[in-house]
Amino acid sequence: MTHRVAGAPLDFAALRADLEVPGDFASEVLADAQRSADAVELPDEDATDLPLVTIDPAGSRDLDQAVHLAREGDGFLVSYAIADVSAFVRPGSPVDLEAHARGETLYFPDQRVPLHPPVLSEGAASLLPGQLRPAVLWRITIGADGEVSAVDVRRARVRSVAQLDYAGVQADADRGALPDAIALLPAVGAARLAAARRRHAIDLDLPEQVVEQEGGAWRLRLRTPLPVERYNASISLLTGTCAAELMLRAGVGVLRVVPSPEPGAVAALRRAARALQVPWPDGALPGDVLDRLERGDPRHVALLEHATSLLRGAGYVAFAGGPPEQTLHAGIGAPYAHVTAPLRRLVDRYATEVCLAVHANALVPDWVSSALASLPGEMQQADHRAHAADRAVVDATEAWLLRDRVGEPFAATVIDAEERTGTVVLDDPAVRARCDGTHLPVGERITVRLVTADVATRQVRFAAQL
Repeated sequence: MTHRVAGAPLDFAALRADLEVPGDFASEVLADAQRSADAVELPDEDATDLPLVTIDPAGSRDLDQAVHLAREGDGFLVSYAIADVSAFVRPGSPVDLEAHARGETLYFPDQRVPLHPPVLSEGAASLLPGQLRPAVLWRITIGADGEVSAVDVRRARVRSVAQLDYAGVQADADRGALPDAIALLPAVGAARLAAARRRHAIDLDLPEQVVEQEGGAWRLRLRTPLPVERYNASISLLTGTCAAELMLRAGVGVLRVVPSPEPGAVAALRRAARALQVPWPDGALPGDVLDRLERGDPRHVALLEHATSLLRGAGYVAFAGGPPEQTLHAGIGAPYAHVTAPLRRLVDRYATEVCLAVHANALVPDWVSSALASLPGEMQQADHRAHAADRAVVDATEAWLLRDRVGEPFAATVIDAEERTGTVVLDDPAVRARCDGTHLPVGERITVRLVTADVATRQVRFAAQL
């Protein structure tokens, strides 16, 4: 349901100003981007015979990845082309300096705030269908069990043959009519997910609060990823784990790391599972228990919310002269690096250059090695800004949707609780907010009353009616 509210519209531009989000690109940055787009050189290797396709949200223009899947013995050959941003961005250029200041693309319901000027991110560097593009082409051979047996990465010219979206791909998969390029997507995805389970990966896969526009009004809904999205993501994760292994063997690079869960957090999750009557078999690790949960069961969703405490301390680690002390990404259950979204994330361009050099037995370029040490701090700051923007968008939308409904009752599910307060998710609209009440019943549905909906402070609060 979409709730229309009289009065001033929801102003995301004002929200961006409050958050000090970067604005339009300066003229010298735009001019530099246009020069790069006009003068790009294509790699010598020609891979345009590979019928790659992109899979992204409908309407996307910043297309980082294109994929093709084939049989290789009893396993698979994954060909994954990544936009070659280094072909357009010269070290120290205005576009490069601006990218370092921004760190990553920010997404708002009414617009995106890109890492690179649109002439690159949505044009010359994007893997748009039918366009000849420079790319970094990963060819990864995996067995029927999803485990990697060979990796090749090099620059190549590519041409995507189709731009697909998640809903369409899921519909094709449901009727057994996937395009030839990704006909093996369910099989590859299932093999990689099985491999992740053997690594005891911790995949929360929680429903996401999404702000959308419908008929001139904004709405909130809870969105659960489609199966094909998980399969597609598994290919990106596969590439990131291969990149991490390349860099670790060479003793130089930058990883995305998440430490192993603290014993106290695991113990607390086990207690929550008992309270919610969720089975926890003897010897089972957290990721294995979470993998069996049903996302439509309120008790299971409450346990998944609690499990977010397992994956704290995410960050980046740069290293040279040998592997770092911390290499694990606990959510993936293996070392991992960001290399598949260089149009939208700064660090991917640098990690990719390290991988290309290592695989070719060449020296890492000076402009890359000299920047590695500062990348973790730059990306941590960018991540903080992105998370703050995402949270502020949802909070502002929640308050705006509910601002004329103070005092009304709502049906809700309790997803966590302390002695005198907790968190609830409404049935409709999809609001997630704090709720006052003593010993709220986690995992159960209750009626709550809206106490506060303050648009200025982006605050929403409820009180339980038990």
